[in-house]
Amino acid sequence: MLIRCGYDIVFNTDAKTAMVALLSVHPSRHQDLRTPQRLMASPDIPLYQFEDGFGNVATRFAIPPGGVTLSCDFVIEDNGQPDVRAPDGPQIPVEDLPDAVMPFLLGSRYCETDRLMDVAWGNFAHHASARDRVDAIVDFVHNHIEFGYHYARSDKTAWNGYQERRGVCRDFAHLAVTLCRCMNIPARYCTGYLGDIGIPPVDAPMDFSAWFDVYIDGNWYTYDARHNRPRIGRILMARGRDATDVALTTAFGPANLVRFDVHTDEVQSIE
Repeated sequence: MLIRCGYDIVFNTDAKTAMVALLSVHPSRHQDLRTPQRLMASPDIPLYQFEDGFGNVATRFAIPPGGVTLSCDFVIEDNGQPDVRAPDGPQIPVEDLPDAVMPFLLGSRYCETDRLMDVAWGNFAHHASARDRVDAIVDFVHNHIEFGYHYARSDKTAWNGYQERRGVCRDFAHLAVTLCRCMNIPARYCTGYLGDIGIPPVDAPMDFSAWFDVYIDGNWYTYDARHNRPRIGRILMARGRDATDVALTTAFGPANLVRFDVHTDEVQSIE
């Protein structure tokens, strides 16, 4: 299937302000692009790309006084298949895990494993396999948190989400990631495009989405605690330990977000 994605994001500033943006498709999906994917800025300003420590494509620039519009529009091909469930089997002991996945077992800015350790072991230790534990964690988080855009808060952590029982997709992901790590299952936070493909249309403005990956039986598998069902058409942008590592934009000074439009739609052809 073909999916058209993109955004229009506007910032206003009174003074020149440096910014880093993670608004590009992840390199693992570059081979699927069917039209060029370029971050455009208006007014035309220099944009510099680099690869961050997690393999994401980041863009550096300086917003001029008055502000900037960031936009992108592209078509990407997807296999049209839903998320693949992890295989069943014994959980890999921590001492046998690859070095590269070890950071995704540790606590991080929004994922306080120390605070949620007792919650995790009290609720999920009786499940024998890693897959069963992840399934149980996803069910728990999905039922524990009430979704609502008006519950969004930039400083909300997994512990806050657990206590408040309200949040947006990033809060579902943070809590699930934290509980998985508490159970010695490596988990990483992901962000990207997820349109209403294969489901009834949702009567709400389109936004970027957050989900998570778990490392089971030697591979990474995608799970989504907010929706709690395999979905079609995820387009990964960035992944890391938590939302700190994959913030869509980080301004190094005052910058007011005044417009935020995202589109993700299945299309029949490239036009």
